[in-house]
Amino acid sequence: MKLIVAALLAGSAAAFAPAQVAKTSTSLNAFEDELGAQPPLGFFDPLGMLADADQERFDRLRYVELKHGRICQLAFLGQIVTRNGIHLPGPIDMAGDSFDSYPNGI
Repeated sequence: MKLIVAALLAGSAAAFAPAQVAKTSTSLNAFEDELGAQPPLGFFDPLGMLADADQERFDRLRYVELKHGRICQLAFLGQIVTRNGIHLPGPIDMAGDSFDSYPNGI
């Protein structure tokens, strides 16, 4: 009886032991030393856009990501300024409509 209880306890304790994970080598290891790769994830590429890319492709995608981030920041700032009631002076089109003629939120 004691042997059965000991076996059950050992089996249940083994269920909570961490699984052994083998180290795998991928082509993404080429970008592990780039700025922004942090532990525990390292280089994070969930869509696999850089699975077989070179340094030139990596640099291009990083540049485009920064550019799009800056454009989004300006768009957000423009939305906040417009919602505050501050509009650009002058006409918005050739018909003579001004920026003030359009309501906020369009």
